[in-house]
Amino acid sequence: MSGLYHSGNRSFQDRFDTRRLADRIEERTVTATIDAADRAFIESMDMFFIATVDEQGRPTCSYKGGEPGFVNVLDERTIAFPLYDGNGMFLTAGNLLVNPDVGLLFISFERQRRLRLEGRASADPDDELVPAWPGAQLVVRVRAHAVFPNCPRYIHRYELVERSRYVPVAGIEPPVPDWKARDWARDVLPSSDQARRASVSAPSISPKSRNATSP
Repeated sequence: MSGLYHSGNRSFQDRFDTRRLADRIEERTVTATIDAADRAFIESMDMFFIATVDEQGRPTCSYKGGEPGFVNVLDERTIAFPLYDGNGMFLTAGNLLVNPDVGLLFISFERQRRLRLEGRASADPDDELVPAWPGAQLVVRVRAHAVFPNCPRYIHRYELVERSRYVPVAGIEPPVPDWKARDWARDVLPSSDQARRASVSAPSISPKSRNATSP
């Protein structure tokens, strides 16, 4: 009995005659633990994608970025990472409160390698690890139940040009994103937000703009 596949997966595997291949891949590459090579890869990453689902089954997928090593492997089953200030929607963190199932994709466009990690997660603003990441609002911990590589053949090769200047660094206040300084957003920012305190002038922009909520 497969722990990874359901009837939907099986229907296409049977349609395209890949059930045997899928079973062999699960048998040889899918584990419930993070080995030394996986740990080195995860802890070298400066970005990943995370998919979550709410209680009604509505999905969202988010990009998370930071300095290399911002994802910590705590043990062979558990990773932790910070959630920094965003647009205040808390789509990822909120989903975790009602549905802890997550899927993470770590991908290196330079090394053309990717790794999937699936598990159950928590998001806690009072986690003891919050102080370990300057600027963290929450810490997410993920308990893995499936860790496996993906075929790299379709990964386009990109080179890093510059890391985001907005990633928090100890002792340095990050710059204010332009969108937070605009008239439509400034008056509804949290009282603690640096953009609300900063003396920044920016042109107004219609809240109906497609980019109005983009950090």
